[in-house]
Amino acid sequence: MNKQVDTVIFDLGNVLIGWDPRRLYRQLIDDEAQMEWFLRDVCNSEWNEQQDAGRPWTEATALLRARFPEHAELIDAYHLRWEETLVGALDDSVALLAELRTRGVRLLALTNWSQETFPIARQRYPFLQWFEGIVVSGEEKLIKPDPRIYQRLLERYAVDPTSALYIDDSARNVAAAEALGMQGWWFRDAEGLRQRLVELQLLDTPLSEATHG
Repeated sequence: MNKQVDTVIFDLGNVLIGWDPRRLYRQLIDDEAQMEWFLRDVCNSEWNEQQDAGRPWTEATALLRARFPEHAELIDAYHLRWEETLVGALDDSVALLAELRTRGVRLLALTNWSQETFPIARQRYPFLQWFEGIVVSGEEKLIKPDPRIYQRLLERYAVDPTSALYIDDSARNVAAAEALGMQGWWFRDAEGLRQRLVELQLLDTPLSEATHG
């Protein structure tokens, strides 16, 4: 059986910090279908993932501008106006993070994020300072679900995987963590996560639930 969990490892994007390039491109492309085409066939998730893996933004945008010169300004905006793709802190999740911190739970983060844009998030969201450490894919030149980036976090911070809970909004990233011996939680909303944290005795049962018991 797994040990008592004493370490919680968070993914960041769309778990604690909302992110959606549509927030920017709805300002730049009036037609919704055209916007979806642009984000599917030009600045798509596979292209963006390479920046998470460490590719410089100048190289990334140059590659696309060569292929789609008529969309050069829109391509450049992905980088130059990247901060506008941030939706904001997900307050209910951040509240759980604060509760865990208050209880003295060890907190780490593992995120697929460009090393060039992550400093913007660090400056914008003070709660990122609550983590003992954050492993950023762009800095490591590795991205989830590659098991090597999980191993890097485990080794760097001397984490016993059997005493860790890993939280991510990507099911494949959760599966990769579980394959290394961690407990995993596929994040869909803060309420579901709270229930799991209560089950693991990392948080107390909310008063509203206790009164129904």
